[in-house]
Amino acid sequence: MDLLKKNVRSAMPSSPLKDKVTGMSKVELKKSLEKIESAINDACEILKQLNLPCVSNDKGRPAVPTNARSAGISPPVRVIGRDKDLHKIIAMLHEKEDQCQADTVSDTCYSVIGIHGIAGSGKSTLARCVYDQEKKQKQENMDGHFEIVMWVHVSQKFELDSIFRDMFEGATREVCPDFNSLHALKENLEEKLCGKRILLILDDVWYNSRNSEDHEELQKLISPLNVGKAGSRILVTSRTEDALLALGAAQERCIPISDLDDEVFLEMFMYYALGDARVGGHDRRELETIGEDIAKKLKRSPLAARTVGARLRKNLKVEIWMREKDRDLLKETMGFPRRHQLTRDELVKLWVAEGFIKTSKAEEEMEDVARDYFDELVSASFLQLGGKQENILGHDGVVDYFTIHDLLCDLAEDVSGRDCFRIEKGFTGEVPQDVRYLFVGSYDIEMLTEKMSGLKHLRTLIINDIIWLKSDESEFLASMFTMLTGLRKLRVLNMRVARERSGFGFSFSFPDSIGQLKHLRYFGFMVPVLHKLTLPGAFTKLYHMQVVDFGHCKFLAFSRGEDMMNLVNLRRVISKADLDFPNVGRLTWLQMLPFFTISKKQGYESHQLKYLNKLQGKLQIHGLENVESKEEAVEVSLAGKEKLTELVLVWDDKNCSPEVQAEVLEGLCPSKYLERLEIRGYRGKRIPSWMMGTHNGSPKNLQDLHFIRCSLDDLPGNTEHLASLKNVIRYNYSQSKLAKD
Repeated sequence: MDLLKKNVRSAMPSSPLKDKVTGMSKVELKKSLEKIESAINDACEILKQLNLPCVSNDKGRPAVPTNARSAGISPPVRVIGRDKDLHKIIAMLHEKEDQCQADTVSDTCYSVIGIHGIAGSGKSTLARCVYDQEKKQKQENMDGHFEIVMWVHVSQKFELDSIFRDMFEGATREVCPDFNSLHALKENLEEKLCGKRILLILDDVWYNSRNSEDHEELQKLISPLNVGKAGSRILVTSRTEDALLALGAAQERCIPISDLDDEVFLEMFMYYALGDARVGGHDRRELETIGEDIAKKLKRSPLAARTVGARLRKNLKVEIWMREKDRDLLKETMGFPRRHQLTRDELVKLWVAEGFIKTSKAEEEMEDVARDYFDELVSASFLQLGGKQENILGHDGVVDYFTIHDLLCDLAEDVSGRDCFRIEKGFTGEVPQDVRYLFVGSYDIEMLTEKMSGLKHLRTLIINDIIWLKSDESEFLASMFTMLTGLRKLRVLNMRVARERSGFGFSFSFPDSIGQLKHLRYFGFMVPVLHKLTLPGAFTKLYHMQVVDFGHCKFLAFSRGEDMMNLVNLRRVISKADLDFPNVGRLTWLQMLPFFTISKKQGYESHQLKYLNKLQGKLQIHGLENVESKEEAVEVSLAGKEKLTELVLVWDDKNCSPEVQAEVLEGLCPSKYLERLEIRGYRGKRIPSWMMGTHNGSPKNLQDLHFIRCSLDDLPGNTEHLASLKNVIRYNYSQSKLAKD
């Protein structure tokens, strides 16, 4: 937080208050306000990294659950397990000039010391500790070792003007004035540095050895220090040693950040997760035991210790920590590349299929828990809203998509090790044989088939690019599936397929060998509208299947539809096709059934819908003329389907008795959470009691009520109990329309 204090102090007028009785000038006021705003932004960034809220909710309270036992603000960042490195760096900084290693670039008044390591390894934390010690020494001893101590964050893209301004403010403790040119700014900076022993810390320096401009820019960045006093130092942190060497560090003065041993890492994790929080003895012992298991999953990443530990510290309840132990937060991004666009629903389905999601209560849905996890990652800025894209189902128009923050990408890569692997354009190497999650960007299809054949431990295969097929390549696709069946541990298989000639579809029958993928839970084979897919009888052997996604496919056939009832774990079948298979009532986990037709045929009776109470979104029921009584309609149990938001009820036969229709509609009372109701082909003369408020379970959240091709002479007038109702619309053959505000 010293950085914030520095920024806030520098935002204040540099002159004493008594000299400002007449007030600050507009220019000075503007600069001070800009600095305060910058300090606030810095605070929010640090709080985000520590996973703490930087804003309150709309009621002015902190956005933390009210029933959470919290230890309050996270402890200050602390160096743990790096004492040797810290002492080594301090010793190098204070070396006499005759002991100092010669600079590798030129004979200058300064020497360069570097810290390098992977993202999240603790480089910046170590450098910050050095900075704090030198600042403290300077404050306690006015002379100090260094006369000027400056901290500058560089990052991948930087502007010299901004860097020099930061140096000026670090050296003078004053707001940097506006200069009319970079040259004038540099001259004034050099005037402040001239003849002084300086410590400049450059944090997060990036360097591309293949780009000569990078080297030139780095030399310009440190050029103001040439006017300093002998014994000046530059301390640099970077992910690569090349950046340190480019700035002039001798090889012996480049310090690699090594892995912490397990015991030290556990100490670090528990410091951020529990520390000196006030927790009862029994609970503390339980939390410490659970914390040991969580720490093992973090693979000794200091950044993971801070971020995960700080999040757990917000809620010191045993059940919350147990839930954290049972999930793999840092593998939840499934090895997706940077800037890859993901929707909330897509990621939730993948997490559930991969087994990342555990529930602690019988009534909890895994998807609901997964959505909470997703929202948690968004609130921590690990997942960021990127924009909108068309929803493949077409029901919701457009949906939000998110991108993975670079910080989480780095963290996931660090923690997952060899578990996750990506094949990008130009890849010619070998895929690790023990890889579990494989994401394929650009590829050569034959090379890909060869690379995947021996991956016996593979659990997730996502082929992101479209597989373009020529007219004669269906056999090749079938052989590819035969090869895939050797991946017996596969849980997630996702690909997109299309013919090269647009406007032409193709027919593809999946081979029987697909039935050998016994552990498959998520099967995505997304195709355009005109493609026809046929599933073999062997598909019904995939008893663990949860989600089947065929994209825009409108022609989908089951060669042995009568066996679909064996897929007892099936949650969703996504396609544009009108799904038509019997005995759907056996699939009690089903969450999506856009279309169902009631008929007299065995397996298509109305009672098939009775126990499908996990259905959500939209349900369209046709063939209601085949329901013959109110009692039979009640058995459909629409009131128990509380996650349905849109319902369409259709009578397809005009010859059905209006009296029977009225009785049936009376028995089709929907849930109180329904938002949109559409009734088609209704020839009854009366409105059901649940629509007029004389029924206990009426749909109180209903917003839109549509009557299409119905015989009602008048729309219902006594709907005051439907407080949320906005529109009552009737479409008859004359296309008349009425609305209720």
